[in-house]
Amino acid sequence: MAKKIRDSEHTPAGEAATELLRAVFLFDAVLIARGDEMTADLGLTSARWQLLAAASGSPKSVPQLARRMSLSRQSVQRLVDLLAKSGFVRLIDNPDHVRAKLVEVTDKGVRGRAELRERQVAWVNEVTKAMTQNELDAARDVLTRLQAAIVQEWGRDTD
Repeated sequence: MAKKIRDSEHTPAGEAATELLRAVFLFDAVLIARGDEMTADLGLTSARWQLLAAASGSPKSVPQLARRMSLSRQSVQRLVDLLAKSGFVRLIDNPDHVRAKLVEVTDKGVRGRAELRERQVAWVNEVTKAMTQNELDAARDVLTRLQAAIVQEWGRDTD
């Protein structure tokens, strides 16, 4: 007879997901630390690099960036202010809103992203040498599905 799982116990999939999430938390910490090291000489951090990437393309408002990054408006505003002070972005008038400026990446920001892309390509190619594309695709697919399930359960749109 199969053992009945109580509500306070993990299902086998729930236990595996919990272990995966623990690994993701540890991975995130290492990735951020490595990204901070990779970007430091340019006057950036992992968080600023992520915001610079999200702001690329057409100008976006701080609330748009916050939604895209699943962050609070206040934390994104703080990063925007730091990026603007260091010349990576500028705030421009928003034709749709008098007070809410748009964030636009400057030439310095474009150059910084290009430099970081070169560094990231060399780094990721090195650290994934012992992995196959199929392994990495499967990992991405599992994380994407798990993210979608969490977003659906949470009832919040991240785009």
